[in-house]
Amino acid sequence: MAIFTPRVVLASLLALPVALGLGTPKTCSNPTLSCSTSTSTDLCCVNSPGGQLLQTQFWDTSPSTGPSNHWTIHGLWPDHCDGTYDSNCDTARAYTNISDILKSFDKTDLLDYMNTYWLDEDGDNESFWEHEWGKHGTCISTLDPDCYTDYTPTQEVPDFFQKTVDLFKTLDSYTALANAGITPSSTKTYTSAAILAALKASFGYEVIIQCSSGALDEIWYSYDVRGSIQTGTFVPTDPDGSKSDCATSGVKYLPKSGGGTGTTTTATTTSPTSTPTGTPGTFSGTGYLNAITGGSQTGCLISAGTWYTSGTCATYTAAASGSGFTLKSSKGPCGISSSSFTCASGNTATVFTAVGGLLSYNGDTTFYAAAVPSGSTQEAISTSSQSISVSFQWQSL
Repeated sequence: MAIFTPRVVLASLLALPVALGLGTPKTCSNPTLSCSTSTSTDLCCVNSPGGQLLQTQFWDTSPSTGPSNHWTIHGLWPDHCDGTYDSNCDTARAYTNISDILKSFDKTDLLDYMNTYWLDEDGDNESFWEHEWGKHGTCISTLDPDCYTDYTPTQEVPDFFQKTVDLFKTLDSYTALANAGITPSSTKTYTSAAILAALKASFGYEVIIQCSSGALDEIWYSYDVRGSIQTGTFVPTDPDGSKSDCATSGVKYLPKSGGGTGTTTTATTTSPTSTPTGTPGTFSGTGYLNAITGGSQTGCLISAGTWYTSGTCATYTAAASGSGFTLKSSKGPCGISSSSFTCASGNTATVFTAVGGLLSYNGDTTFYAAAVPSGSTQEAISTSSQSISVSFQWQSL
């Protein structure tokens, strides 16, 4: 991916296609630049009060998400022009079926891209997208349904996700850093000044970096927008309000322990993106539950307990209990209820055992699903006989 410059960014964004919908975004004859001294009362033609749009990116390493040489998408955030922000602005439009909405607008290519570059660290991409839309997307004034003629319900959703992805594609953070000699390492550290200078040299303006436990894990790029986010121009700018929180020196930029090359645009991950450090089959501590079917590994379980082949595996915790062990994900305890395997906060934990290194329930290591999952589809796991037999092997972290 080419390095970005302000002129390249602007030219690219001007050429970006508008997300399709049956309705049409309002035409603005003299659009106002957000966060400028100009004023407008037409909130369909100027983003307000969330006038500064932040394209935010993740570098997840524990667990790793996404290609090993590419940052991933966090979101697109409408901040006030002083660094403050609103959130969850329209609960009536806090949709919970993002994938289905995108498919209904024939956005399967967009969905595939999101399943490669817009990933939840626990493998629950759908919930992550719902969160980003509900918290941030509903606060973008120019995406209000009243800003469309012949509005088609939910059409603002593909507009939001398409614009976020299109913007992200112009911001190759990995290459920007690598060109300045800043590459992931388990031993090297860097100064914040060097990281910020490398990103500014490519973007043209200051950016915000965030660290966790001393390691670089987020970058925020700031834009003002002339007009609506659907049809307007994104203008790179310095951030208002928020500042970087990384230490002055000793900043780690840890390598991802897996992933691809960053050039794939379809989701094909079928194995964990972190290298295990324990022994397969030993259910103790934290690990992945890899799905074994037809004699080979095909995906894994994500945090709700569903089988998935196109995302990051969920981290499970195995804890000794009686003659076996219990399992828990970020969603809650895992259990068998009415023949279904689920993980949720209200569950009563089931005591499982291991047989031959495989997860066992009542002495049986065979579980079932209606089909082998593909693309963004998740399959529920059952102990009752269905079309597909599958077993689950523990892979310690």
